[in-house]
Amino acid sequence: MLLAVDIGNTNIHIGLYQGGDWVQTWRARTDADKMPDEYAVLVRSFLDEAGLAFDAVAAMIVGSVVPRLTGAFVELGERYLKCTPRVVGAPGVDPGIRVEVDHPAEVGADRIVNAAAAHRLYGGPAIVVDFGTATTFDVVTRDGAYAGGAIAPGIGLSHDALVARAARLYKVELAPPPSPIGRNTAHALQSGLFLGYVAMIEGMVARLRAAMGEPQAKVIATGGLAPLFAEHTPAIDHIAPLLTLDGLRLIFEQNA
Repeated sequence: MLLAVDIGNTNIHIGLYQGGDWVQTWRARTDADKMPDEYAVLVRSFLDEAGLAFDAVAAMIVGSVVPRLTGAFVELGERYLKCTPRVVGAPGVDPGIRVEVDHPAEVGADRIVNAAAAHRLYGGPAIVVDFGTATTFDVVTRDGAYAGGAIAPGIGLSHDALVARAARLYKVELAPPPSPIGRNTAHALQSGLFLGYVAMIEGMVARLRAAMGEPQAKVIATGGLAPLFAEHTPAIDHIAPLLTLDGLRLIFEQNA
């Protein structure tokens, strides 16, 4: 059984894969100050929930954008699972996709993993939109290379910053308002935040397709808010909630 760990800035997504399917997946809050032993307790509780013990896990792969936790999960694997985890971006680990950018080492592991998964599962050309702490747009070429992309503040981050800096504004539900013309403060905020974000997605997709010279490039969305935004824009072709975990699994299989 494979344990795949996607360590993001806000959440850690963990999945157990066996027999061609994800047996179970979980999410936990990212805490860079936690020790390997503390995360081991968390992983054990997840395994207990699935009726499994540590020794049911035969292999492990980690994709991380939080360097302090990369080592913590490697130590967890070695001490508790008795296996040496593969780490995306580490020497000798082939991501299964060419990385054609100026400084490959600067690209977050999640972006490489998403691009590799999109190419294998959907083919190219493609654009991956990942709704996380940041909203990232990643470009996969027709012949299967990661060609870069764009990074924007996530809508939650924008929402928090606006409320924190404006004394008379307050948090609202991240949902479309009745009309783009807000007739009260709540609806005006929803128009600017939600519809403004939809417009950003549509505008970025159009610009990326034009820059790629691929007007029909597929758009694959992942992350917790992907289904919500997909309901309100035709720019998104596919929703793939487990895209990053699938990418980790594919990279593991390639390197196995």
